[in-house]
Amino acid sequence: MASERSNTTRRRAVRAAAGVTAVSAPVETASAARNVVGVWRLVGGRMTDPAGKSVGVPYGPRGMGIVSLTSDGRMMAVLVDGRAKLADGAKREYSSYCGNYTFDGGTLVTTVDAASDPGRMGSQQVRKVRFEGDRMVLVPPEIEMNGAKIHRELTWERMSPVSL
Repeated sequence: MASERSNTTRRRAVRAAAGVTAVSAPVETASAARNVVGVWRLVGGRMTDPAGKSVGVPYGPRGMGIVSLTSDGRMMAVLVDGRAKLADGAKREYSSYCGNYTFDGGTLVTTVDAASDPGRMGSQQVRKVRFEGDRMVLVPPEIEMNGAKIHRELTWERMSPVSL
């Protein structure tokens, strides 16, 4: 009886290990396009001026966001300044868009077909992509703030290898 329980426990451990391998292996060994598939949550960000000096955090100190990328090339993103209260007169940052995307291993390009900002409709949103361990860093084009080009980065953590 004890031997049978031990064998059952070993089989469960092997199955569990195989399941972990099956989930994590595509991230490291699959084609580049599969590396981004899944649901990601915003875990950090930074904005720097041309000298590399920090000039803030995208979506404020409590940025919230989610990105879902499907295996068949569809994506959606929602980002917001998640603070409960903002200073008087401050505008809450918010952005959402979706569309079909392509990913070549270094650049994610989404052709927008719905967005919170009508100016994005039909545009191509281009993001440079790099991976730092199990996190994905998206780098949008620089923006101009107060006459300076600002570099932004958003860091995402995978919540699920399966998209919404």
